[in-house]
Amino acid sequence: QVQLVESGGGLVQAGGSLRLSCAASGSIFSTNAMGWYRQAPGKQRELVAAITSGGSTYYAESVKGRFTIARDNAKNTVTLQMNSLKPEDTAVYYCAASNRIVSGTRKYGYWGQGTQVTVSS
Repeated sequence: QVQLVESGGGLVQAGGSLRLSCAASGSIFSTNAMGWYRQAPGKQRELVAAITSGGSTYYAESVKGRFTIARDNAKNTVTLQMNSLKPEDTAVYYCAASNRIVSGTRKYGYWGQGTQVTVSS
């Protein structure tokens, strides 16, 4: 089975923290990179953070210093620790896996169902 299952979303007050988890099947987790995207109503989907199989990380400028992505290879799990949350972080967060780079751009072809994160002001 090829699966990505997210958990950990919810409602939190501004300044609070949430930890998102993504449990992946081995065939997906073994891809080159795992990432977290988010999409708010009326907004374009954006890459929040990513981590390669070698442990290199990427963060969107808006979340640097607040979010941390990590992976547990033994458990086939990737997490996103979100601290100092702001109302503008409110979105549906998606776990994704990439195994292709086309024309220099990484493509994420596998997606979870998404988990809602709502940050109240």
